[in-house]
Amino acid sequence: MTALLLSLAAIFSELSLLAFGGGNTILPEMQRQVVGIHQWMTAQDFSAMFALAQAAPGPNMMIVTLIGWRVAGWPGVLVASLAKFGPSSILTALTLHGWQRFKDAPWRRTIQTGLVPMTVGLVAASATLITLASDHLWVLGVITAGCALLTFKTKVHPLWMLAGGALLGLSGIGQ
Repeated sequence: MTALLLSLAAIFSELSLLAFGGGNTILPEMQRQVVGIHQWMTAQDFSAMFALAQAAPGPNMMIVTLIGWRVAGWPGVLVASLAKFGPSSILTALTLHGWQRFKDAPWRRTIQTGLVPMTVGLVAASATLITLASDHLWVLGVITAGCALLTFKTKVHPLWMLAGGALLGLSGIGQ
């Protein structure tokens, strides 16, 4: 059990410091570690946990807590959650003072401008990973593409897409 908890701590501490642009940017690496390397669950299980975490109220990184629970029960919840949220919170607190101090510096604007495409790319990689793990039938791929297109091209709230997907799932499509 100790080795398992140390593995959780190592993985989520590292991911905590890599999450530029939000937690969803680290999903591909999280999935690679949890599914590919440690084989604690399947890609489909990971996608299901991600969907559950996104649907639940609270932070969008509830998947970390669910993975901790799945891998090691309550100790896993504690270790995974502290490892994911602790290092980045400490780093943010330490750098916030300097970031505010140099708010008008040209290099700060350059850094911020450079982080935007990097973040967009990481979020796109996360979306691709979840789509590939979840859409095992062509009809599911069409539904995903349609939802993505509607969300991107219109001002329809994403919760309507979620509700529509739930209704399609209840209808038996994709089973």
